[in-house]
Amino acid sequence: MEVLKEEILIYSLVAVFVVGIIIIYILKQKRENRIVEEKIAIAKEDGLYEPVTLHPVIDVNRCIKSGACIAACPEKDIIGIRNGKATVINASHCVGHGACFNACPVQAITLYIGTEKRGVDLPHVEQSFESNVPGVYIAGEMGGMGLIKNSVEQGKQAVENLTKKIDKNVEAQYDLIIVGAGPAGISATLTAKKNNLKFLTLEQDSLGGTVFTFPRSKIVMTSSVNLPLHGKIKLFETSKQELLNLWNEVLSKNEIKINENTKVESITPVNKHFVVKTGLGEEFTSRKILLAIGRRGSPRKLNVPGEESAKVAYRLLEPELIHNKEVIVVGGGDSAIESALLLADDNNVVLSYRSETFSRLKPKNNEKIKAAISSGKVKAIFNSSLLSIEDEVVRMKTKEYDQELELKNDLVFIFAGGELPTQFLEKIGIKITTKYGEAILKHED
Repeated sequence: MEVLKEEILIYSLVAVFVVGIIIIYILKQKRENRIVEEKIAIAKEDGLYEPVTLHPVIDVNRCIKSGACIAACPEKDIIGIRNGKATVINASHCVGHGACFNACPVQAITLYIGTEKRGVDLPHVEQSFESNVPGVYIAGEMGGMGLIKNSVEQGKQAVENLTKKIDKNVEAQYDLIIVGAGPAGISATLTAKKNNLKFLTLEQDSLGGTVFTFPRSKIVMTSSVNLPLHGKIKLFETSKQELLNLWNEVLSKNEIKINENTKVESITPVNKHFVVKTGLGEEFTSRKILLAIGRRGSPRKLNVPGEESAKVAYRLLEPELIHNKEVIVVGGGDSAIESALLLADDNNVVLSYRSETFSRLKPKNNEKIKAAISSGKVKAIFNSSLLSIEDEVVRMKTKEYDQELELKNDLVFIFAGGELPTQFLEKIGIKITTKYGEAILKHED
C-alpha cells in the first residue's frame, strides 16, 4: 500500500511538473504573440507593413516554426512568429537578399515583387538573364534584385550564360559591352576578363554606379560576397569608400579599365550584332550587351522653377565639406534621412517631405531622425512641397500652415527617387511590364 501511495505521489508530481511546463509554454507563446502583434500594429501605423518591392511570402501550411528565417535575416524584425507560424512584420524593410528563403528548412518562403495593389515596373528577363531582345542581357537592380550580394551574383551568372552563346563568326569590335559599373557591372566585367572575352565597360558616372552616390558613411553590405577573380569578401558593416577601394584594387590588379563618365545614348541591333553610341560621339559594335544600369536611370526631378540652379543637387558626396549653410533636403526615404542627419552636424537643415509621416525607413534611420527632430537638430516640415528655388530663398507650400513659406536657403538636396529608363529600354526593344505580386524566387516542387 505504501509503495502504491509513493507511486501515486511520484506520478502526481510528474503530472504537475508537465502541466507546469505546458502552462509556461502557453504563457510564453501568448507573450511572443502579443509582442509580434504589437510590432505589426506599429508597422501598420508607420506605413511599414505593406511591402514596397521585393518581400517574403510565407506558406503557413508548410511552416514548422523553426525560427531559421528570423535568425538568418540581418535586417531584423522583417519576420516574426505569431500563433505558431512565421509571419511578416515590417515588409517595407525587406531588401531582398533572400537569406530567409535559403534558411527555411521546409522551403515555406517565396520572394515576391509587387503586391495586388502596388505594381513594380520591370523589364522582361529570362532565367538566363537574357531579355526579350536576343543578345541583350539584364542583371542587378533593374531586374528587381537590388542588394549588392544579389547584383554581384547576377552579373557573374549573366556573363557565364552569354559566353556560351557568343558567335565568333559575327563581325564586331567586342564580344561584350557592359553598360554600368555598379555591383552587377563590376562583377560582370571581372567575369568577362576571367572568360577571356574582348569586352568594354561603360559607366555614365563614376565607378560604383549607385553605390558611389551614397553618403560617405552609409553602410552598404550586410553579408559576404564572392567576387570573380578575387574570392569571398567578408566586409560586414562596410562603408561605401571601403567597398570602392576594394573594387578599384581588384580591377587594377587584373589590369581592367572602366570607361567612366561615358553615357550610352543608344543601342541598336544591326544584323547579328549591336551598335552602341555614347554621348561623347563614340560608336562601338558588340556581339552581346549586358545592361547593369540600375533602376534609377536618372534622378526624378520636382519640375519647379529654379531647379536647374547650381545650388541644387540630387546626391550628397562630401557632407564633411559643407559648413554653416542653410540647407533644404527634399524627401523621406533612407537617402534623404541619412543626408539630412549628416548635414545637420554643421548646418541648419530643413527636411521637406510630401507625406504626413516617414515610411519605409530602416529602423535605425527612423530612430535617429525622430531624435534629431525632437531635439531641434533637424526641422521637419511634413505635407510640404517646393514651389520655387531662388537665389537666396526657397518657396514652399505646406498643408500644416495652409500658406506659402519663404525660407532662407543656400543649398537644396533632392532625393525623390529615380525613374526607370523606360524610354531608353523601349528604344532597344525591351518590353516593360508591371508586376503585381509575382514570385521571382521560389523553390521548385
